[in-house]
Amino acid sequence: MALVPYEEGGGWAARQLHSPSATFHFASRTIHLQQDWRRLGVAAVVWDAAVVLCAYLEMEGIDLKDRSVIELGAGTGLLGIVVTLLGSSSLLRYLLIFTILKPGC
Repeated sequence: MALVPYEEGGGWAARQLHSPSATFHFASRTIHLQQDWRRLGVAAVVWDAAVVLCAYLEMEGIDLKDRSVIELGAGTGLLGIVVTLLGSSSLLRYLLIFTILKPGC
């Protein structure tokens, strides 16, 4: 279940989410990622927030050399790829997995 306004067959943004791949240009590199909304849902597409943060880090010249980065809710990993290309010395990708327990467990 997506927690974002979404309409099947909607406008440009919806087409981006359903595209089988996405290509980006950061840190003088081309990054090509596969996407699979239908089979894997919200974690298998590149969201605008990741793209905006990657652009901010690059455009503002944020110094990531010798810095450690934790990427929460890693999804397709675009942010992790970009921070590594921008010089991060280590990266921890953490995909959040929630388990619903019955009361009293």
